[in-house]
Formats: sequence, C-alpha cells, structure tokens
Amino acid sequence: MINKIKENLYQLHFHNFSSCVYLLKLQNLIMIDVGSTAAKQELLEDLQKLNIGFKNIDAIILTHDHYDHVENLEMFKDSKIYSFKNIEELKKDFPEFKVFHLPGHTQEDIVILWEDVLFSGDVIFDKNHNYIGRNDLPESNPEKQKKSLEKLKKIKYEVLCAGHLI
Repeated sequence: MINKIKENLYQLHFHNFSSCVYLLKLQNLIMIDVGSTAAKQELLEDLQKLNIGFKNIDAIILTHDHYDHVENLEMFKDSKIYSFKNIEELKKDFPEFKVFHLPGHTQEDIVILWEDVLFSGDVIFDKNHNYIGRNDLPESNPEKQKKSLEKLKKIKYEVLCAGHLI
C-alpha cells in the first residue's frame, strides 16, 4: 500500500511481513530501507504504480541490517548504498540530512532527520516512545538503547516514519 506523506515523500507498507519502505524525491530519488523478500512482489507493484524503475533509485539508506529491512537489496544493483558503515559519507553526500547513530535494537541503528521528518527504523514506532525496537535479540543492548532513547527525545520533528506500523 502506498501512503503519500508529503509532496515528495511516500511510505510503502505491505501485507506480507516487511519493514516499511520510504521513497524520498529530492535532487535524487532515495529509498530508505528495502524490505523483505516476503514483500518483494508488493514492492515491485508499488514502484510500478509510482512509475519508478530500479535504475531510478539513486541511493538507498539502510536504518539497520535486519533481514526485513535489507533483503531486497539485490534488486537495486545500480543504487549507492548507505548505512552505519559509511555514515560519514552519507552525511557528506546528503547535507540536508541529520544522521544519528542510536544503538540498542542493534549496534548499527541510525535515524535520519530531514526537515521535520524522522526516519526511525526500528528505534521507535510512535512519537511517545511507547513502542520501541526489541532489545532481547543477540545484537541488542538494552543499556545503549536507554541512552539512545534519551538522545532521541532531544530531536525535534513533526512526522515520524517508523520501520513498522503499529
């Protein structure tokens, strides 16, 4: 399903289990997370409805490396991939983004602030922080998550684009 959030921002969410995928049209076409293979057909259909081909996606930003956020990467061979691993390059290439490393759910969680929109991945799922990413996974760290959530409370935004709908 496609939700238009702003004139140049779309949320794609799926019936099959997957993260939400966000498409942001700036000077470049940017995709935030790519979803799971379970939702691959739905992703293809949504991109087709938006008249977007794989080669049109200039950049992909991964909020973290869980399968439900990254499995469809092989579809975007021509796109530049950004993640925690090249966070400084992401900041340099997209100065309009503020990128924060907020570990806890995983050690490599990032959130991206663009204008008044926060792309939170699985760090938080609602603006009140009532729903947060799991911290009982092998790569999770509840203490780091607690510190990250405190930092997140200081970030001002109006629109939350979370990794999953609640």
